[in-house]
Amino acid sequence: MRAVDLIRKKRDGQALTPEEIAFLIRGYTRGEIPDYQMAAFLMATVWRGMTPEETLALTTEMVRSGRTLDLSHLPEAKVDKHSTGGVGDKTSLVLTPIVAAAGVRVPMISGRGLAHTGGTLDKLESIPGFRVQLPLETIRHLVERVGAVLVGQSEEIVPADRKLYALRDVTATVECIPLIVASIMSKKIAEGIDALVLDVKVGKGAFMKTEAEARDLAERLVDVGRRLGKRVRALLTDMSQPLGRAIGNALEVIESLETLKGRGPEDLRALSLELAAHMLLMGDRAGDLEDARRTAERLLQSGAAVEKFRQIIEAQGGDPRVVDDYARLPQARFRWDYVAETEGVVIEAHAERLGLATMLLGAGRETLHSPLDHAVGLIVHKKVGERVARGEALCTLWYNDPERLGRALEQVRAAFVLGDSAPPSDPLIKAVL
Repeated sequence: MRAVDLIRKKRDGQALTPEEIAFLIRGYTRGEIPDYQMAAFLMATVWRGMTPEETLALTTEMVRSGRTLDLSHLPEAKVDKHSTGGVGDKTSLVLTPIVAAAGVRVPMISGRGLAHTGGTLDKLESIPGFRVQLPLETIRHLVERVGAVLVGQSEEIVPADRKLYALRDVTATVECIPLIVASIMSKKIAEGIDALVLDVKVGKGAFMKTEAEARDLAERLVDVGRRLGKRVRALLTDMSQPLGRAIGNALEVIESLETLKGRGPEDLRALSLELAAHMLLMGDRAGDLEDARRTAERLLQSGAAVEKFRQIIEAQGGDPRVVDDYARLPQARFRWDYVAETEGVVIEAHAERLGLATMLLGAGRETLHSPLDHAVGLIVHKKVGERVARGEALCTLWYNDPERLGRALEQVRAAFVLGDSAPPSDPLIKAVL
C-alpha cells in the first residue's frame, strides 16, 4: 500500500476502505507519510468528500492513534460541549465552570484557532502559566479533583488530529465536513464522555455559511456520535456577527470573566447559559430544560461559577489572580479607534472579516509555525442594529506591531456597513437537533 495510490484513489472519487484509511492515519502519525502527501490527500477529500462509512472509519482510526481517557469509575455523568468555530466565541470559558459547579464532570479537549476563528487553547494560554498540554494521568486526576479540565490534543490523546488540525489550518482544507466531523468526534470519543452538546455555527463568520450546510454538518456529527455509543444533541447558532464584543485571546478571557461575574454582553451570556442548560440536562442534573436553565442561572449569579473557573486556572498552573486583576494578562502597547465616517445604523458587522483582522494583528496563525500575540485583538463597540454617530468608534484595535495595523484596518473597513434602519434580527439559536 502506498500513500500516492490512496491520494489518487480519493482524487478520482473512489471510497477508501477502513484499512486504507488506517494506513494513512497511522503512517502520518508516525511521521512516515510527509506533510505534503497528507496535504494532497486532505485537498482530494475536500473535492471529493467521504461517505458516512469513510467518515466513521476516519474518526475511529484517529481515536486509535492515541490513548483514551477512562473515567468510568466516576459515578457522575461526563459531558462536554464543542463549537465548530466562530469569531469571539468564548463560551467554553463560561459554561465549563458553570456545569462543573453543578457536579457534572467536564473533560474538555479543545483546539487552537483555525483560519479566521479563535481557539480555546490560544485564549487559555494568554493566562500566565496556564498549561493545556498535560499527561493523561494528570487530566484524569483534575477531572476527579476539580470536576473539569481544559486541554489540547497530545502525543497521548488523538495525536493524529493534533497534526492534521494544524495542517488543515494552513492548507485551505478547514471547511470540509468529513474532516470537521472526524476532528471533533475523535477528540470527544477519546475523552471518555457519556454525552456531548454541539454548537454548530452558521453565518458569515462560520465555516458553514448557510443553514443547510450547518444542518448537514450537525446531522453527521450526531450520527457518528450515536453510532459510537454517545448521547449527542446539536444547536445551530448564529455567527453572522461576532459573539460578544471582544475578539482576541486575552481580550476574550477578560470578557469571559466579566460574563462569569454577571457583567458580560447579553448574547454571550444567553448562549453560554443555554448550552450549559443542555449539558446539565444530559448530565442528569435537571428534570427538564427549564429546570436546567434555572440551575445554570443560579450558579452564575451566586458566584459559584467564577470561583470554579479560578480553581480550574490554578489547577492547570495558571495565575488565579487574573480573575480579579486583568492587568496580569498580556497587554497591547497601542490602540486605534476605527470611527464611523457618517452617522447611521450598523446593518453588517461581518464576522469573518473582523476575525481576519484580528489574525492579521497577530492573534491567529498565517502559517503552521506562526507565533501568536496573545495581547492583540478588537473590541467591537457597535453591533448590528445599533446606531452610531459620525466620528464615533465602531471598534478599537489593540496592537503591538504598527506594520500589521494597515492590513487589519482594510478588513475592518470592509466589515462594517451602515444604513438608515436596522435590518431584521437573526435569532441567536436557530434550531436544536
